[in-house]
Amino acid sequence: MQLNKFDPLGLIFPKRCPVCHEVVEEAGELACEICRVKLPYIKEPSCCICGKPLHLEEQEYCQDCRRKKHQFEEGRAPFFYEEVMRRSIARYKYSGRREYAEFYADEILKRCARRMLHWKAEALIPIPLHPSRKRKRGFNQAELLAKAIAKRSGIPVDAKLLFRTKKTDAQKDLNDQERLANLRDAFSVQKKEIPYHNLILVDDIYTTGSTMDAAAKLLKEHGAQNVYFLCICVGMGN
Repeated sequence: MQLNKFDPLGLIFPKRCPVCHEVVEEAGELACEICRVKLPYIKEPSCCICGKPLHLEEQEYCQDCRRKKHQFEEGRAPFFYEEVMRRSIARYKYSGRREYAEFYADEILKRCARRMLHWKAEALIPIPLHPSRKRKRGFNQAELLAKAIAKRSGIPVDAKLLFRTKKTDAQKDLNDQERLANLRDAFSVQKKEIPYHNLILVDDIYTTGSTMDAAAKLLKEHGAQNVYFLCICVGMGN
């Protein structure tokens, strides 16, 4: 879907660049042109399952995907998670820069749309926040991103299908076993029988896949056949 670049609200509330965080230099754009050269795009080779960048051409899978079987089929993101994107996503989540979702969605579609066509997804499912965390933040960054992707791709969002029943600790501070324990019984589904076969989970950052695995496992237990994911960033592969 091609969006009209003229935004009258931009005259009153100008968009800020998700890279430099200043007002975007050119009206109607989502990022400064000069800032785009700083973006850490994922290039080949990348993991066939999670899309993490790899160091060696002959590798097919990252270390995480070699040592464990995921509950999801595969997933993709346009960027790897380093300092530029770390600052950008922090401002998106914690400083209320909600307009960044439009830029992230654009980049996801530019880089991942071809792969998405093979998935034949019927719905986008944002990874939910615990209600207390959502109240504190004011929004769910994954849901906002999913809606921006939906506007461009035509794939509908179902933000009520999956919900969080447990307030988990931050995953970034935990090892693999702690991540699994942290996410045990963290999610639930609204319907006992899910009315979709192919789903795409949406979140901001993918690291080891523990969150995606927990959500995908539950969705499959309730009728989904194939679960994929889209994120803004993935961590570096090995």
